[in-house]
Formats: sequence, C-alpha cells, structure tokens
Amino acid sequence: MKWPSWRFIRVWQRNRDVFLKLWPSEVTGFVVEPLVLLLAMGFGLGAYVGMVNGQEYIEFVAPGIIASYAMFSASFECTYGSYLRMSYQRTFDAIIATPVNVEDVITGEIFWGATRSMLTGTVILIVATAFGLAESSWALLIPLLAFLQGLMFSSIALTFTAIIPSIHSFNHYFSLFISPMFFFSGVFFPLDSFPDIVQRLSWIAPLTSAVKLIRACFNGEFHPDIWLALGLIALITLVFFVASLVLMRRKLIV
Repeated sequence: MKWPSWRFIRVWQRNRDVFLKLWPSEVTGFVVEPLVLLLAMGFGLGAYVGMVNGQEYIEFVAPGIIASYAMFSASFECTYGSYLRMSYQRTFDAIIATPVNVEDVITGEIFWGATRSMLTGTVILIVATAFGLAESSWALLIPLLAFLQGLMFSSIALTFTAIIPSIHSFNHYFSLFISPMFFFSGVFFPLDSFPDIVQRLSWIAPLTSAVKLIRACFNGEFHPDIWLALGLIALITLVFFVASLVLMRRKLIV
C-alpha cells in the first residue's frame, strides 16, 4: 500500500464537475426527501409525541435527520456511485493509467463522499434554521461535523465496495447495516427509551456518535461523552480509511 498524494484533489475535482452538471437529477433524493421527512415527522408525528427531553419533537428530530442523511449521502456516493465508476464506466482504470495512483483515486472518492455529506447537512441545517429550530451559534459547526461524518461513512462504504462480488450485494449493506442504524441510533427517539442491550449496542453504530455530536451543537448543550463520540468517529475513520486503500489496491491491481 502507498499513501495518497496531493493528486487525490484531481479525482475530487472530477467528481465535483460531474455533480455540477447532473445535480438537478440528484436533488430529490438528498435534499427534498430529508426535508419532507423532517416536516412530516416533526409536525405530523410531533403533534402526538409532544415533548422529548424537554424540547419539541421537531427540535429533537432535526439534528438526527441532518446526521442520518449526511450518512446516506456518503454511503450512496461511495457504494453505487463508486462501483459504477469502477466496474461499469471504467473511470478508475482510466485515471490510474495517469500519474494518479490507486490510493489517490480512493482518497479522492472518500473526500468527495464527505463533501456530499456536508452539502446535504448544510441544506437541511439552513431549512431547520429558517424554522427557528437551530438557535445556538454552535450550529455553525454542523457542516464541519457532517464532513467528518462523511469521511467515516465514505471509508466504510468503499471498504465494502472493495470486497463485494457484484452490485447487488449493496442490498445487504443497506438492509443490514445502514437501515438499522437509521432507527436505533437516537435519530427519532432518545436512546434511553430502548432496552439496555440496544443502548449498549447502539454505541457500536457509527451513526450514534454523529447524531450525538450534531445534536450537541444544534442545541448548544455539551456533555463529557461527546469526546468519546468524537474519538470513536476518528478511530473508525482511520481504520476503514486504511482498509479501503489496502483492499481497493488488491481489487484494482491484479
């Protein structure tokens, strides 16, 4: 394995340019959908749930929606998106025929996935702020946290992309890994409302740490366990970033 060089920026730029041409076709999935969910859960279900942890339900669920759709953005980009560029469009093969190496390609993909997370999180944050839900100035850190979260989920997604036999295997990734986190990581309900075993297992889920950090900045309320959450994100990102570099080199260099 080699370490990536500054050339990974060129891969990021290539993905950015493609996105700028195609963004109208993608805006529904990663902008409109989370906004509809935020409004439906917040004003619809919220009318029946009432107060949660001393705040209106829509105030509770908004940071969870930001974190979860930042996760979805990075995960879809670095699973289906990366797989199509690698196996169908042969974009990776074309790039590594230049001075850009495999590690640069994978790093560029990861940073682009993180950028997509940041864009999604920022749009939802702007809407939430327009509704008066994010009143703390610490909310300005949420785009940065969404980017860090995106690095983590992009690294995990590319690690999985490197080992699957076909594109259909992503069904298992989203059904068995992403979807359970969406429901059991404190997005819609406080973790202490679940049984003890679920509360313990939830801390293993990467999304739980992201939700905790974004909710802390959203509300301006910080507790000591946010350092544990930040440390877990850093550790998971490092482990899967290295794993993605190693496994992708094996997959692409035969």
